[in-house]
Amino acid sequence: MVAFNWQALENFPLLMYILAAKTLILCLAFAGVKMYQSKKIEEKLKREREEKLKAEAEKKDE
Repeated sequence: MVAFNWQALENFPLLMYILAAKTLILCLAFAGVKMYQSKKIEEKLKREREEKLKAEAEKKDE
């Protein structure tokens, strides 16, 4: 017969809360990074559009 240490399960709920909190923190961190990256790309595209419009306006003036 295998002896099972039931005292090991006393901390199980705490360990599950820690695991859930860690998972939540990681998900929020990844979401934050994705938001930062998308804002950065959006700003770059906006700058490129503005430069393109300026270049077209300069061509029309010439």
